[in-house]
Amino acid sequence: MIKYKTKEEIEIMRHSCLLVGKAHAAVIGFLKPGITTMQVNDIVEEYIRDNGAIPSFKNYHGFPYATCISMNEAVVHGFPGNHVLKDGDIISLDIGVYKNGFHGDSAYTYAIGEVTEDIKRLLRVTKESLYLGIEKAVQGNRIGDIANAIQDYTEKKNGYGVVRELVGHGLGKDLHEDPQVPNYGKKGWGVKLKEGMVLAIEPMINMGVKDVIHLEDGWTILTKDRKPSAHFEHDVCVTKSTPDILSSFEEIEAEERKNVNLTWSYN
Repeated sequence: MIKYKTKEEIEIMRHSCLLVGKAHAAVIGFLKPGITTMQVNDIVEEYIRDNGAIPSFKNYHGFPYATCISMNEAVVHGFPGNHVLKDGDIISLDIGVYKNGFHGDSAYTYAIGEVTEDIKRLLRVTKESLYLGIEKAVQGNRIGDIANAIQDYTEKKNGYGVVRELVGHGLGKDLHEDPQVPNYGKKGWGVKLKEGMVLAIEPMINMGVKDVIHLEDGWTILTKDRKPSAHFEHDVCVTKSTPDILSSFEEIEAEERKNVNLTWSYN
């Protein structure tokens, strides 16, 4: 069942969504070779709690950490741990917060040190596809219009693999609400979009094949061919005209440009 939000609820929810971006920005200065992914997780969790919120992911269906940290060939749901960041890594941080009764949920992929041109292109195309999908989040369109815009740009025009097993979702008082928002599909297919729907749109795009495998931890998902994967996510409210992006990359991008250890920034 789709849960439509009132204008008042959207404004309350916007605070949660913006706080996710601030949590990202708070850790960017620490993203450099030598730091462990568990240290990254702990910095994010401390920031969220210091700002009167709860990490949405921690203990969600048993997930044990505040942040999903997925490295290189990991697509999503990676566990933080003792892995030390090194030059050439890419790291996807997926962060959720719960505050004032609503969730915010946003992901961003960072390049540590010097990465290849192929990886830079993957990150650029994935991020661009997110905004192409968002453009379709207007009343009267359908879920398939969002999905097709992402798939057409990443798969058909750039030759990447679009993950089928993982999708975006509705967002609100629950972390995952209806409808599902896949990153592949046909124009005019699926649920009709209406004002007041809030969607977490999140392209998960592989440099190689679309296929993935699940690790024995029950959470981490890797690309089958072990090639890199990128993940970007915004929270978007459907409107009658211009989609309302509730989350923000503005502070993330500003901090990204300051960090000499992050050599790739596409704004």
